[in-house]
Order: sequence, then C-alpha cells, then structure tokens
Amino acid sequence: MLLEFTKMHGLGNDFMVIDLISQKAFLDTVTIQRLADRHFGIGFDQLLIVEPPDVPNADFKYRIFNADGSEVEQCGNGVRCFARFVHERKLTTKTKIKVQTKAGIVEPELGLNGWVRVNMGYPKFLPQEIPFFADEPENLYDIDLLNNEKLTIDVVNMGNPHAVTVVPNVLTADVATIGPQVESHERFPQRVNAGFMQIIDEKHARLRVFERGVGETLACGTGACAAAVSGMRRGLLASSVEIELAGGKLLIEWKEGDVVWMTGPTATVFEGRIDLRYFQP
Repeated sequence: MLLEFTKMHGLGNDFMVIDLISQKAFLDTVTIQRLADRHFGIGFDQLLIVEPPDVPNADFKYRIFNADGSEVEQCGNGVRCFARFVHERKLTTKTKIKVQTKAGIVEPELGLNGWVRVNMGYPKFLPQEIPFFADEPENLYDIDLLNNEKLTIDVVNMGNPHAVTVVPNVLTADVATIGPQVESHERFPQRVNAGFMQIIDEKHARLRVFERGVGETLACGTGACAAAVSGMRRGLLASSVEIELAGGKLLIEWKEGDVVWMTGPTATVFEGRIDLRYFQP
C-alpha cells in the first residue's frame, strides 16, 4: 500500500510524520526500524504519528517512536513539528491546539515563520517520577560508570526521563562513551536520555543529548527543557534561558512551581509516498 508522509526537522532533530487520520496503516517495530534506516529507508530520529484523540478536550493524539522502534512518551522538537504538520495538512485551522501524548496533554501554539511555542507541562523531580532508583530524594546523585568512575547527575522528567550533568566544555565531553552507559544504567529501569550541559552565563547554556533508543542527536527539545530546569533549580541559570544545541537554539522559560515553556523553529523538508510492502517483515 502507498502511504503518504512528510519529512520534517526541529533544529536538525529529524522526523518522519504520518497522518493516520485520513489514511490507515499498521507499523510494527521491524517496519519502523527499516523506515528509520538512513541508507535503505527514509531515515529519521523519530517517527511521529497523528491519530484521533481518545480523551476529551484534545484535538489530536500524538505517538512517538524512536529509530529502534520503541515508543516514548514525549518529544519537544517533535511536538513543534507536529503542530506545524497538522496545520499545513489542513487537519485543523487552529494555531493553538491540545495534543494527547503518553505523558499527558501538551499545548503547542503556531507562530510566525514556522516557530512554535509549547506548554511542556510541569517538570518532575522525585526518583519514582523519573523513574530512578534512589533511597531518598536528593538534589544531585552520583552514579557508577565503568572503570570505577562516577558521574554526578540531576534527574528530571519532562514527559520522558532525563539525566543532566554539567561539563566544562560540551565540545570535549565524552558523550559517545558516557552517553550509552547513562542511557542503559541499571538505576534507570526505563532507560534515560543523557544530557551534557555547559553553562556559558546565566542566560546561555550549550547542550548535547544522547537520546535513548536513538543515540546523540542534533537537538532534543525535552532535553533542553530538562537541562534548563536543572540549571535554574541549582541557581546556575536565569528563569529565561537560551539553550544552544548542535542544530540551533531554543528558548526555555520556567519559574518554580509553574509549567515549562519552550519556543523554537520547525522546518518541512519534503513530502513523499512509500510502498510499505518493501519495509514490512
């Protein structure tokens, strides 16, 4: 069967977006993995699926699958692209929508030139909310790595779990070695996204993220939110901060006890049709 799709990205964090309201398809894990392959498929960090909502007061349901086929709760860059996609595909005329995710309702608002502002909800910090194994809540935690090394992290749930560590320089941080160890660490029963943040000043930080099920990406929206909130809680960052990732910059705003706001760009790359028979097992 032929399936229409759109390729999009938010700061280089790229997506295959499929409307499963006006068309029907079933995508299993192997099919998603094959579609994600950058040599033999479409290639993407995450697959985003638009479905009708099954909760009251939501405009759409939003499902997210990593390149390895695992389904995740939230994606900050993805929800911005999602908002632009449903508007461009004329699935809605609203510029502000309510979107059902596995992590709850998020509310993206489409602005000018493809920029989208998103209410990302309330951050969570308790170990059981991440989830993260700890005897009791602490401001920071030390986890054991290979070769008897330790890493100091903060843990934040922004609809999905994040471990944030502050580094002197993101360019020299050993993300390729440490990232996989943190992602699959035994203290994170559902794995975790590993963020490496460099504080430039109170209004500016740099970030690299090793995403669970994907690897290091050019940008991570929820990772930027988690890193900013972590820095704000620790007195390292102001309540409005620019987070610079390899693919570009996001504006993150948060005050204690309030929701997190994320603002950033989106881009549509191309549209196409594929025959799923070539990708199914």
